[in-house]
Amino acid sequence: MSDESQELGITETKSHKPGEWYAEVVQKANLADYAPMGGFIVTKPRGYAIWEGIQDALDTRFKETGVDNVYFPLFIPESFLEREKDVVEGFDPEVAWVTQGGHEELEERLAVRPTSESIIAPFMADWTRSHRDLPLRINQWCSVVRWEATETKPFFRTKEFMWQEGHTAHADDEGAWEEVWTRLDQYEEVYEDVLAIPVLRGKKPEHDKFPGADTTTTVEALMPDGKSVQGATSHNLGQSFADAFDITFADEDEEEQTAYTTSWGLSWRAIGALIMTHSDDQGLVLPPTIAPTQVAIVPIWQADTKDEVLEYSREIADDLEAAGVRVELDDRDERNPGFKFNEHELNGVPLRLEIGPNEADDGEVTLVHRPDSEKAVADREGIVDTVEDHLDEIFDRLYETAEENLEENVREAHSPEDILGTIGKHGGYVKTPWCGDQACEEAIKEKIAAEIVMQPLEDEGGQSAGEVPEPEREECGVCGEPADEIAYFAKSY
Repeated sequence: MSDESQELGITETKSHKPGEWYAEVVQKANLADYAPMGGFIVTKPRGYAIWEGIQDALDTRFKETGVDNVYFPLFIPESFLEREKDVVEGFDPEVAWVTQGGHEELEERLAVRPTSESIIAPFMADWTRSHRDLPLRINQWCSVVRWEATETKPFFRTKEFMWQEGHTAHADDEGAWEEVWTRLDQYEEVYEDVLAIPVLRGKKPEHDKFPGADTTTTVEALMPDGKSVQGATSHNLGQSFADAFDITFADEDEEEQTAYTTSWGLSWRAIGALIMTHSDDQGLVLPPTIAPTQVAIVPIWQADTKDEVLEYSREIADDLEAAGVRVELDDRDERNPGFKFNEHELNGVPLRLEIGPNEADDGEVTLVHRPDSEKAVADREGIVDTVEDHLDEIFDRLYETAEENLEENVREAHSPEDILGTIGKHGGYVKTPWCGDQACEEAIKEKIAAEIVMQPLEDEGGQSAGEVPEPEREECGVCGEPADEIAYFAKSY
């Protein structure tokens, strides 16, 4: 193997050193690099293309359900944050402040956006006068800064990260809840139908909900290393922000009412989950739905067959491109076919077409799947349908593998020893009755760095799936007191 090939390949293994392996995949697959300031990253074109794919999937769903995009300033006056004390108390340790502009000291500190409720809510109040103005649904795509990242893990944990944040106002609590479920549904769809990652839906415990929220709902994804990723959150804010920022409206009887609000967001942590879930020791693995390049065509020629092979390859590339397939014809002279194969595997291209003189003569194509190197030979005729079938098959296999990982790694435990032992040995989610006392979470967290990542949501009948009915009431898996709820413990990113 040449030095160049060794440099191109992944040297760490996912099973033994997942952290080092992950960092190597991110850099060698040209997704991101480290910025000169600690805690920040530079997102490269291929990494940003994945983020754009997630944006497109979500933005289409948002707009189909009545959401308009907006943009608010990066800086938030301190007096705005002060109007909602819960937000200040929740975010203050993580807020970056601007105190000087040019050579002049600012009269009021400006917070670098940690989240935007406090800057958006006053304008929602201005835009809401009558019940006819509701529901009000807006969303912005932006970056936020939270000064808490001590160790940079690209896309998973950085001081600045990209996300979307939606904000809505409603005439009643029922409308707010419908909004919360709509966004949670959409997040679940994007994870499962676009990223090929199955998720669990739940809510955060009271002590871990969004500051100022009545309820925080979440989708959680389980990584192959046994850790959970908070995939996205959808918050019912009740009337706390509306009270603080005077979001009121005149109802049909011209009586003034206070609105109910929600907020919801997904960050580029989804890219981290995507990389960690599907990729392997050869590099990045991407589902065809989100891959910037879905198909790489590698022509293989000798001097006397070059023209024939390239012409045949270009015809196939043109057909695929016309059908909407994201295809790259890799006709570089300076690279041999073996190097190209390795590079496209490293970059996570789902499907490779190998075309040599035999394929050109016989009117065929050799197809190679990225996830498992499975090969097939197909006729040139009907190549678009054939490629689309293979891309669907690749997606299904990626999803099935991730689904098996999730299904096999939800376990029950009924004592502190069982909880600690199960997480320590297997990772994954440990489901246990819980008395609701945060101290029980801390007892587990102190010993094994696992926490309550979610609780079950209410079912359609209104009975909370997190409440144990009286006849079946169990003891808390940590302290042994009567358990009113169910908790899922896990280590998390």
